[in-house]
Amino acid sequence: MEFNQENSTRNASISRKTNETDIKLAFSVDGTGVSELETDVPFLNHMLDLFTKHGQFDLKVQAHGDIEIDDHHTVEDIGICLGQTLREALGDKKGIKRYASVFVPMDEALAQVVIDISNRPHFEYRAQYPSTQVGSFSTELVHEFLWKLALEARITLHVIVHYGQNTHHMIEAVFKALGRALDEATCIDPRVTGVPSTKGVL
Repeated sequence: MEFNQENSTRNASISRKTNETDIKLAFSVDGTGVSELETDVPFLNHMLDLFTKHGQFDLKVQAHGDIEIDDHHTVEDIGICLGQTLREALGDKKGIKRYASVFVPMDEALAQVVIDISNRPHFEYRAQYPSTQVGSFSTELVHEFLWKLALEARITLHVIVHYGQNTHHMIEAVFKALGRALDEATCIDPRVTGVPSTKGVL
């Protein structure tokens, strides 16, 4: 699974196979919002499609796991793979904006995502959902996915759902905000020389 590199060299792919999951994933930072998603978790497909479209990334995922147990391992491992490809795709991080803060409304719900591409993995999550399930999808897996993404990408990620009444809307706002914040933070700023840090390295 690879992307045409004519438009960007900021891309990466990974294959990860365990006794619990079998995942192939390719990610391009500078894409066109195109996703090709084949997983055993339909709600996650929907969220990743939103993330890709609103971040203007390209994302291909083929993932199969032990969903006869539950969706946990599949969702977790996709988060791991996405985080690892994001970190690899960004390389030395020269010229990036580094920081971003984005609010996204989804009808009655409002979510905020704040990112620092810091090489210091940290995750803060403030969300209380009215329901523990969206269809067959457990809402606690949103935390699992985002935490593993932040850990493997080595980014600081703060996610706040300020309010909402519909759990689907609240989670959808999170993934749209995640895509838009990551897009902004990874954008190349022509004013930046080297990496945006007084340390000289990220």
